[in-house]
Amino acid sequence: MSQRNRLDTPVTQRGIKPVYNSETFGVFSERIARFIGSWRFIAYMSSFIVMWIVWNLISPEGLTPDEYPFIFLTFLLSLQASYAAPLILLAQNRQTDRDRVTIADDRMRTERLFAEMEFLSREIAAIRIALGELATREFVRSELEDAVKDLQKPSPEQESQ
Repeated sequence: MSQRNRLDTPVTQRGIKPVYNSETFGVFSERIARFIGSWRFIAYMSSFIVMWIVWNLISPEGLTPDEYPFIFLTFLLSLQASYAAPLILLAQNRQTDRDRVTIADDRMRTERLFAEMEFLSREIAAIRIALGELATREFVRSELEDAVKDLQKPSPEQESQ
């Protein structure tokens, strides 16, 4: 029995809404936004506008596609801006989502580090308390020095001789 004729699977209906992969579209919009925000794009657009104006000012009457007020150039720039703005906003939204995930990861990492630091500080405090009850190196050294001094002192019998 084919998948289409089964009664236990819902029938998918295609609507007029376009189907697209949001990740692919997001990557595409980020690439365009990154290009639009570059100096290379500014140089390309500036050179295109300068060439457009120069061509329309110095070319013969019949070869000028756009007369002095440059209405068609204004239309092209408006069209470019109308497509660039939503793509830039899409790229910013994706960056905001990535930043949100990064902040959440950083917060979790900070909490783990804080817990480890608190544990280590408690361990160090416990070691200090335990060492306070033990003889320290300086204490043992001073006791040994006192014992050596006592041994080096002449005994009362040796002093009488």
